[in-house]
Amino acid sequence: MSDTLEVRHVSVAIERSPDAVYRYASNVADWVHWAHGLGRSIRQVGREWIADGPLGQVKVVLSEPNDFRVLDHDVTLPSGASVHNALRVLPNGGGSEVVFSVFRQPGTTDQDFLEDTRAVERDLRALKRVLEQR
Repeated sequence: MSDTLEVRHVSVAIERSPDAVYRYASNVADWVHWAHGLGRSIRQVGREWIADGPLGQVKVVLSEPNDFRVLDHDVTLPSGASVHNALRVLPNGGGSEVVFSVFRQPGTTDQDFLEDTRAVERDLRALKRVLEQR
């Protein structure tokens, strides 16, 4: 039996430079404007961010700032389970491609996995709208 998880890569092209997208998206305080699947309120406590939203109160720890535009983050759910989220900002011509890898968690139904993927798609489209209107 394999320990690998099913994954879907969700992406959106954004008409902004990769550095501009990374700078904006690496500020977790701004996630309330586009990452609605996580929550509509967020506050910083040390290195952690606490979000209140559809999943309940969750803790978010973002990867350290880096030159590779990696925005991986771990989300600890109210149950105590932690989910690693892989998020990248890639060059795409004169703009960017933002790629979020949605890993199917053990025990997730087909419908829940589809809904998780759709929520990420909505969030990335919101990120695109916010950045392209700036």
